[in-house]
Amino acid sequence: MRPLPPLIALAFAAPLAAQEPRPFTIAETGQSYATLDQALEAAKPRGEFTWSTIVIAPGRYRQCAVQNWGRTVFKAQTPGTVVFEGTACEGKAAFVLRGRGAVVDGIVFRGIRVSDGNGAGIRTEIGDLTVSNSMFLDSQEGILGGVSGPQKIVIDHSTFAGLGQCDETPDCAHSIYLANQGQVTVTASRFERGRGGHYVKLRVPRVEISGNSFDDTQGAKTNYMIDLSEGATGTISGNTMVQGRNKENWTAFISVAPEARTYSSAGLRIEGNSARLSPGETRSPAFVADASKQRLAIGANTLGPGVRPYEAR
Repeated sequence: MRPLPPLIALAFAAPLAAQEPRPFTIAETGQSYATLDQALEAAKPRGEFTWSTIVIAPGRYRQCAVQNWGRTVFKAQTPGTVVFEGTACEGKAAFVLRGRGAVVDGIVFRGIRVSDGNGAGIRTEIGDLTVSNSMFLDSQEGILGGVSGPQKIVIDHSTFAGLGQCDETPDCAHSIYLANQGQVTVTASRFERGRGGHYVKLRVPRVEISGNSFDDTQGAKTNYMIDLSEGATGTISGNTMVQGRNKENWTAFISVAPEARTYSSAGLRIEGNSARLSPGETRSPAFVADASKQRLAIGANTLGPGVRPYEAR
């Protein structure tokens, strides 16, 4: 058989090139890209205030991305099948977010570690953030962020496991660690198998932490379930908490204003929660340890044997 002429040969080869993996698709345009950074760059012309949705095909990705403009939805095509692992941008996180807003839906972040001990799945630096149906596994930190102004963060139906550390660097890392002048909402999420620090550590004026599960039975060197470091108002309700035996600090489940009284805690509502010790545990922690010097609204909570309702500090 004679060889094909060069132009015909190229025509036959073109479909093969088009079939190369391009797993990141901008939903609004239908265009696909090989990397998440390329997709973010291609979405820029849509405008600073327009939402762009990047749909991510199933797969394991050893890449990271920085969002520094606009509003972006990062959405797994099928929740739980998109895994970003082992790679952090700017020595911070798999996703570094500093646009006008972001939504992360159905994505798994795993094995993120950096030299300063704060390797996270998500680092939020500017803009509101919603995280849903996502998992943060076996990293130094799950979600980390500090904003000097108002910010609204919502975390819902997500899992945080194998996170935190206090022995790799002088400062601890936590499953969630957020600071801003707005509000943080954490609902219907699971926290387990912590590896140091707190499960939820917040420096914000208002919180809603409701309907979550904190299972510390397989934790190691952990501290509080919830640490409102500088006080807060809002609600902590409907959570289930089990304290494990391998604790760095076992003295409380919830700590209010242990570091400062920057924000008012007057009327902080804590009710409808359940808290107990793991089998065989003989310590006697406080359910709420309060250093705010203000009147909290502590309602009915179900406390297991050995758990004291309240301690003023």
